[in-house]
Amino acid sequence: MGSTKKPHYRVVVADSRFSRDGRFVEVLGHYHPRSSPAMVKIDAERTRHWIEKGAQPTDTVRSLLAKSQAQ
Repeated sequence: MGSTKKPHYRVVVADSRFSRDGRFVEVLGHYHPRSSPAMVKIDAERTRHWIEKGAQPTDTVRSLLAKSQAQ
């Protein structure tokens, strides 16, 4: 998402059968790397719910979760 040289990202739950930028199940949060300091807003309760159901976070999302818990 975002525009040229102004990125921001959504953290979503996606089914592995759909394309990378395709359909998703739920938006869990947002990441704005250009703000100072970088803003990470992720719903911890919903994230925990999906991980308990078997969702596997990517390496990038795993590091964002660690950052959001530190805030």
